[in-house]
Amino acid sequence: MSSNPLALTALNGRTAILALLSFSMLVVSLDQYIVVVALPEIGRDLGYSSQTLQSVISANAIASGGFLLFGGRASDLLGRRRVLVFGLLIYGIASLAGGLAVNPLQQLAARVLQGLGGALVFPATLSLINVRFPEGEERNRALGVWAGAGAAGLVVGVLLGGALTSALGWPWVFLVNVPLAVLAIAAAFAIIEADGPIDRSRTFDLLGAVAVTGAISLLVFTLVEGPNLGWASPWIVSSLLLGTALGIAFYFIEKRSADPLLPFAMLRNRWLRLALVVAGMFMATFGSLLYFLSIFFQDVMGYDALQAGLAFLLPTTVVVTSSALAGRAVTRFGVRATMVGALAIGGLGALALGVTLTPDTSFAYLVPGLIAVSIGDGAMFTAMFIAGATDVPDDQQGVASGIVSTSQGVGAGLGLAVLVLIANGPRHDLSGEALRVASAHGISYAAYAIAAGIMLTLLIVVLFRGRPAAIPQQLPTTISEVR
Repeated sequence: MSSNPLALTALNGRTAILALLSFSMLVVSLDQYIVVVALPEIGRDLGYSSQTLQSVISANAIASGGFLLFGGRASDLLGRRRVLVFGLLIYGIASLAGGLAVNPLQQLAARVLQGLGGALVFPATLSLINVRFPEGEERNRALGVWAGAGAAGLVVGVLLGGALTSALGWPWVFLVNVPLAVLAIAAAFAIIEADGPIDRSRTFDLLGAVAVTGAISLLVFTLVEGPNLGWASPWIVSSLLLGTALGIAFYFIEKRSADPLLPFAMLRNRWLRLALVVAGMFMATFGSLLYFLSIFFQDVMGYDALQAGLAFLLPTTVVVTSSALAGRAVTRFGVRATMVGALAIGGLGALALGVTLTPDTSFAYLVPGLIAVSIGDGAMFTAMFIAGATDVPDDQQGVASGIVSTSQGVGAGLGLAVLVLIANGPRHDLSGEALRVASAHGISYAAYAIAAGIMLTLLIVVLFRGRPAAIPQQLPTTISEVR
């Protein structure tokens, strides 16, 4: 250990910042699934119909997916601490409003604001790590910790949601976020130094930001609401056409912009392109599995909200451990090799779940599949963000983070839309025991589809032939560490 007091101070400072950024990531990640097990009570108390209840989830997903690239650009131009604090502030206020809501309209508005807050926090935390930890072993380890917090947040959200709903009622799945956000804001002011003056020479590309935010929001809306409203619904057709038009407009706006929101030259980076594709596939497969497992535990196995939450303790532990260790694995074996191993293990795990998700199964039979898929989940979550940050300049890390995380949002919407259709196919016009049995079979088919999607992702990574990124002279060993 170094005896240099300046080196120790810098190390301790980075450790404190990493702890804060990981905690912030955990807080916003909780929101994606903490409400899942509370949905039945929310629906009864606030008067949602069976057709509109899913909007509690989709309102957040649409806002988050649409604003992630905007959040990444804001981080680069306005200052990463500013955007982090502002995002946490919006998130905390929206959580308070969601917990105090007395009708669906109020709550859905709060969910949209929560999504916006998360879309600012997510790329801000990621870009802060990428600019403060040099590429290679240090960044890999830091991203392992950060990704472990994010991946754990998805699963811990289900556990915490079950406990809070059972003990205190559904409003607390929202209200619990308020003190967490306040704590993170206070720590940000104490730990992260103030941003410098805003660079007035660079523009925000407002037209591009409006076009891409509208395009992605409408696309995610189409994917999420298509199964509910019907793919031929005027709302769905209109949102698809308008979203496509805005996407085309965004392309031409960026081509002509002197300071584009998304410099297309960034996509020449093969690692960033790989991360973009893999992130979408990750959320369409691993990310969607949590939704179906939560339904299976409650609707098929008969667990209550608390029991369903407790059932996620095992995968939570595995995901966190795998995410943390993945950074070291990337340093030792490389990004591509780590992804291949994670996808192979995760694919086998999803296949095992497809076999064991039967109407009369027990939790013990699910354990091998849960462990394997959780190993793949945690390792992939870390590895794909390491790939997305490779060979990206510091002043573009926010946009790179936004690109990868936007792909996640689109992948989540597309994957869930397709998988819901697969899972719901066998249970049309059924009730009682017949519905329970059909639900089990449908979720099993969804697990098989997820396994197929993971194997397709594995094929993409195996065929990938990226060259090592150009590494600064002071870090010569990282060329062999990131390949």
